[in-house]
Amino acid sequence: MSSSENVIQRGKLLVHIAENGHSFELDCDEYTLVESVQQYLESLSGIRLNDQLLLYLDLKLEPQNPLSAYKLPSDDSEIFLFNKSRMRSNSVPPGPEELESSENNYPDPQRPSSSSHDPHPLDEAPDPALKALPSYERQFRYHYQLGDAIYRRTIVKYETCERLAREQWVQEKALEIARGNLYHFYKMILQNYMDFVKCYSQQQRTHSNILVNFGRDLDRLRSIRLLPVLQTTDRKCLLDFVKEENLQKMVDDCSNSHRQFESKVGDFKQEFGELKRSSEHLFSSKASILGRDLERAVKEHEHHLDEQKSILQALSKDVGLVKKLVDDCLTSQLSNSLRPHDAVSALGPMYDGHDKSYLPKMQTCERTISNLLIFCKNKKTEMNTFVHKYMQKIAYIQYTIKDVRYKFSVFTEALKRQNDQFEHLKVVRGIGPAYRACLAEIVRRKASMKLYMGMAGHLAERLATKRESEIRRREEFLKVNSLFIPRDILASMGLYDTPTPCNVNVAPFDTNLLDIDISDLDRFAPEHLVGLSFKKGSSSTSQDVDERSESGTENYNDFVEASELVEIAGTSKLEVENAKLKAELASTIAILCSFSPETEFEDTDVGNMLKNSAEKTAEALHLKDEHEKHLVNMLKVKRLQCESYEKRIKELENRLSDQYSLDQKLNKDMSSEPMDEASYASSSLLLKSGGIGSSGTMNPNLDSSMVEPNRDEKDEKDTVVADVGMVLATSSTADYVPQQLKSLTSDEQAKASDLVVELQNLLTEKSDQLNETEAKLRAAMEEVTRLGSELEISQNLLEESQMNCAHLENCLSEARKEAQINQSAADRKASDYSKLHGPAVKIRSLFERLKTCASSSGVAGFTESMRALAQSLANSANDNADDEEIRECVRVFAERVSVLTRQRAELIDRYTKADTSHEQLTKELEEKKDLVNTLYMKLQSEKQVNKEKISFGRLELHEIAAFVLNVAGHYEAITRNCTHYYLSSESVALFADHLPHRPAYIVGQIVHIERQSVKSSPVRTTSTTSSTASTQFNPYGLPVGCEYFVVTVAMIPDTAIHSPTAAS
Repeated sequence: MSSSENVIQRGKLLVHIAENGHSFELDCDEYTLVESVQQYLESLSGIRLNDQLLLYLDLKLEPQNPLSAYKLPSDDSEIFLFNKSRMRSNSVPPGPEELESSENNYPDPQRPSSSSHDPHPLDEAPDPALKALPSYERQFRYHYQLGDAIYRRTIVKYETCERLAREQWVQEKALEIARGNLYHFYKMILQNYMDFVKCYSQQQRTHSNILVNFGRDLDRLRSIRLLPVLQTTDRKCLLDFVKEENLQKMVDDCSNSHRQFESKVGDFKQEFGELKRSSEHLFSSKASILGRDLERAVKEHEHHLDEQKSILQALSKDVGLVKKLVDDCLTSQLSNSLRPHDAVSALGPMYDGHDKSYLPKMQTCERTISNLLIFCKNKKTEMNTFVHKYMQKIAYIQYTIKDVRYKFSVFTEALKRQNDQFEHLKVVRGIGPAYRACLAEIVRRKASMKLYMGMAGHLAERLATKRESEIRRREEFLKVNSLFIPRDILASMGLYDTPTPCNVNVAPFDTNLLDIDISDLDRFAPEHLVGLSFKKGSSSTSQDVDERSESGTENYNDFVEASELVEIAGTSKLEVENAKLKAELASTIAILCSFSPETEFEDTDVGNMLKNSAEKTAEALHLKDEHEKHLVNMLKVKRLQCESYEKRIKELENRLSDQYSLDQKLNKDMSSEPMDEASYASSSLLLKSGGIGSSGTMNPNLDSSMVEPNRDEKDEKDTVVADVGMVLATSSTADYVPQQLKSLTSDEQAKASDLVVELQNLLTEKSDQLNETEAKLRAAMEEVTRLGSELEISQNLLEESQMNCAHLENCLSEARKEAQINQSAADRKASDYSKLHGPAVKIRSLFERLKTCASSSGVAGFTESMRALAQSLANSANDNADDEEIRECVRVFAERVSVLTRQRAELIDRYTKADTSHEQLTKELEEKKDLVNTLYMKLQSEKQVNKEKISFGRLELHEIAAFVLNVAGHYEAITRNCTHYYLSSESVALFADHLPHRPAYIVGQIVHIERQSVKSSPVRTTSTTSSTASTQFNPYGLPVGCEYFVVTVAMIPDTAIHSPTAAS
């Protein structure tokens, strides 16, 4: 315990000896060294200094440290001393508990001797009843002395039982301390063992898996060919990454080392199992049941002491009674109502009660306590043996723990060497996962690059849109304000500046990546290369997988979330989503490949993670396949339509050639007239319509498939019509015109050919115009479509904005109503505050003045301040009712304070007077007490004098009688008219045994009177129950038939007996 300034902390240090339960209390201070305490304990307990082990709670006290290092001495602190020499396996077990016998300290008193050996004044009394009183007194006194010896021995035995029980409790507590100290180290070594077994099990499982599957791993690496781009002359497959010729020797060495280490660890586990069983058995074995039984038995026997104590009090009371009777007989002060025979007859049952009830009960209680002492002694011996064996077990377990702790370091180092030895084999296992992870990383980087570039383009478009919006806003601003402000002023203000275009340029990267896709992973690096195993019941591994996968993909997920819903130039949102999922799948595959191949995962967690990733990827790829199928189907439909168009075009060419030849025959007369543009335009229109004849009606021979649908294929329709027109025009001029020219003259043929050339040129121009128109129409349709989609989006935004506006208006109206309510409430509160502010200020000032009055020194000052305050308030009166009430209260308060002040002064005056009168009365009371004591002592002395008056008439019990030594050597009572009263031999012995000479006279209190008569017969008959005289020997030389009395007396306290030399 730390000491304060120049104050040394002193206290008691309670030390318990564990081997026998003895306790010592030492006086020490906080600076006392533990070594000094040990030296003192060596002198007390006999335990050598080197064999002492001091424990305080879970701390071991070191000899070189002071007690303050352990916060000692302190209240309720107990130190336990263990003997290390007793903890050795070859130490001698403790012997039986030795106890000191109490029979020698408190032996039984000797039985009272006969009257000849122990004479009594009443032994020579003529009355047998008086002669019996000394015998009763001696017997009662013997009974009391015997009971007192029995009681004292019982007390000593019971205290010994309590001491043994207390020592056993100390031993139990010492065992708890030792057990707790051992349990602390056992938990540490058990935790180390659990960690070691966990690490070893994982390593052993890993190494066994490597050794068992090493050949399969080599075959697996040999079967996987490198990508053609990566192949070289000496590297064709994954197995070429390592030197195969040295692997087999390494496998044999590792296998031998693995088996040897496994055998040694098995022996170590068996040794630790024995340690664990012995420790748990030790912790489960407790001696508290013995202590509880002993303590309960001791408490159950406590009533025997109470019983003996009550019996001893009864014996003491009876001894006092018989002594009083003897004293009364000796002094001849027996009352008229109590005769000697009645007293002796009353003492008989009391004697029987002593002899047959009281003393046997006390002896029975003593025997019971003696049996309890034997039981406690046996239990204490059993406890000593148990403590000895228990501490030996603790010492053995501690030694085993130290040995195991040393072996831990050895096995930990062996684990490291074993792991280093298997590192080369782990390289073979890790080639496949690393190769697959690299390919997955290629796929992920390609997808990430696509998303990255798309985000850059999208960012450029957004910035460009923002710039255009800003430019339009600035132009509108200048357009509005330039009407009022000169342009040069606006230019000086810098309002004609425009935002600089932002060019997002991303330098090309990842240009050297291999051209592989996600579908190529299983082809070039199958999943079995990873070699991951799954098991159930291990959630910690799956948790680590989740943590590593989350940490590995956290940054990439942030990048992917930023690219969500981004349309990359030339791709759709579906393809963007597909690229994202590809990147996620590739990232997950790379993370799984980064785990060690021997890592075991739980089916439920990692399986769900892989299942979710596979489902997402499968869904994205399914959508991609559906989209691809849709495009293929559309392409097939277009091809079929083109084939149908080609067939129809050929049919139309044939029909037009037939129709043309028919028209030529019908118009032979008009062959010289040239075909104008309108007629040829009508024929070209006929060709474009695909089924209109010369009569202007639909040709019924055309198939319905030639009519283009208007719902989804408008662009294709325009393109096909234009192409058909070009084909028809070309085929007509190329195929049919030369057949017509054969039937004409040369001039007509020349004119016709010129006309055909012109028509061809015109047709070409019209076709170009038509193509331009169709292109413009297509662009316009696209613009319309775009505008329609934008319009739809704008309408949706408008509707949403209207809904938001309506909601905002509702919120605004509610806010207005709430603001109005709050404003009205605030106005009310402001008005209330303005109303209350003035009175509050006044009350505040009044309370300040009251505070000033209260802080004034003295009662008189407080009274004067209150009176001045009331006077000032009365002088500053106004019409306010509240102020009037406050002034009235202050005035009343000031008056009452004045009254209380006056009453206080009066009470102080009265207290002074009362104190003076109390002192005077105290003095008078002391004088009266002295007077009463004097009178009481005088009265007591007078009573004693009256009580100690010597009786000279007929002697009675409890009276005081005087006996003088006559010529015959007998003590005869001094009486007036009654003679022949002689003192019994017991009484004479009581008064004269301790004196060198017999006294001339004896004065005592009569306790028994025995009436006798002189008979002629030498036989003496004694009667104690009737007045009939008994025959007896004549010791006093009286005539036959004469009655005499033998009186037994008791000594009177504070009576001095003078013993002058007796007359001869």
